Amino acid sequence: MRYDDAVVSLYQVSLDQFVAERKRLAGELKTAGDKAGAAKLAKLARPPISAWVVDQLWWQVRPAFDALFETAQRLRDGKLDAMAAHREAIAKLRAHAARILTAAEHGATEATLRRVTQTLSALAATGGWEPDPPGALSADRDPPGFEAVGIHNLAALPAAPAEASAPAAAGSGEPARGATIHDIKPARDRRDAADAEAARERRDTADAEAARERRDAADAKRRQDLADAADAKRRQDLADAALRAETAARLRRVEAERAKAAAERNRIEAALRTAHGDVTQREREVVKLERDLAAARNLVAQAKAVVEGLEERLAQLDN
Repeated sequence: MRYDDAVVSLYQVSLDQFVAERKRLAGELKTAGDKAGAAKLAKLARPPISAWVVDQLWWQVRPAFDALFETAQRLRDGKLDAMAAHREAIAKLRAHAARILTAAEHGATEATLRRVTQTLSALAATGGWEPDPPGALSADRDPPGFEAVGIHNLAALPAAPAEASAPAAAGSGEPARGATIHDIKPARDRRDAADAEAARERRDTADAEAARERRDAADAKRRQDLADAADAKRRQDLADAALRAETAARLRRVEAERAKAAAERNRIEAALRTAHGDVTQREREVVKLERDLAAARNLVAQAKAVVEGLEERLAQLDN
């Protein structure tokens, strides 16, 4: 994936997925070896809702955007008959923006749609998206004055009847064509008040977006904390299971050693009983032998007495 492709993909996602998608795409670029592109993408700001919906208009209703740029170019070329078509192009894009906001479950408020219209007018006035890539606005745009973009001939439009121009002046904050010098200051005051209100709304929107980003960051942190806690619990459960398995194995070894010791004890006790029996038998044999020995000694003594008696008789005979 290239950096430009990542930008195109990023600015087409829903606004609530912007931060997560930015992180994912930056990771893909880094994995692909484009570290500079990854760092650059990670710095892209999440757009306010009004700028985001202008980006979606570019991606979803390109022909209407092309009509906006085409009529703006005609105005810059001095073709003032394109004014009605230009206003119609902006009105169509504003209507599409309201539908996109509603479908995305965002509020299609008048303040948001007014900022959308201002940004569309700014893009039309400059004739492009620079310095942002097409469809990748990260902030609202303020339209420059007509002279700044080369539209010098609006003053040459024929003056409209007072009845038609007065309502337009009241709704736009600009002095109507044919207005007197006495009408200019109130019109400027109204325009200044509208600009101040728009600035306040932009600040409020920026604050709301910052608050939303903080909430998203807090939610992401809570989800990460929950994931970390779940991971810690899994690790603890695995450690507990391993400890239980080791304890059970140790108990089995102890039981096996006890059984082995008991078997050895039984063998020794059996051998001891056998040895005791042998001792008793041998003692009995010794007693019998001792009795036989005593009898044999008596017989020897008797034989010796016979020998002695016979020797005495023989001695007597010799004398």
